[in-house]
Amino acid sequence: MKTTLILQGYFIYLPIAIVLTFYVSKVLFKNSQAFMIDIFRGKEEIAKATNKLFEVGFYLLNIGFALLIIKISQSEFNGTYQNLVELLSKKIGGFAIYLGVILFFNLYLFFRGRSKSRAHRTVITE
Repeated sequence: MKTTLILQGYFIYLPIAIVLTFYVSKVLFKNSQAFMIDIFRGKEEIAKATNKLFEVGFYLLNIGFALLIIKISQSEFNGTYQNLVELLSKKIGGFAIYLGVILFFNLYLFFRGRSKSRAHRTVITE
C-alpha cells in the first residue's frame, strides 16, 4: 500500500513540476527577448540565439532539480493520503520557491546585462 501511494505521489508531482517549469520558462523567455535585443544593441539574431540558450539551460537546471528532489522515503511517509498530500505540498511548494529564486536570478542577470550594455554605449559615444 505504501509503495503504491508513493508511486501515485510521483505521478502527481512530476507533471506539476514540469508544467510549472515550462510555464515560468515561457513567461520569462518570451519577455526577456526585449532585454537581449537591447543588450546586444539590436542584433536580433544573436539576441534570440542567446535567449534560446538561456532557456535550454533553464529547463535543464530546473527539471534536473525537480528530479533530484522527487524521492519520498519510506521513513517520512506513513502511508496515509493526508501524509501524501502534506509531502507533495512540501515538495511542490519548495520547488515553486526554487523556481521563483531562479526566475529572479535570471531577471537580475538581464537587468545587469542591460545596464552594462548601456554603460558601455555611453562610454563609446562620449
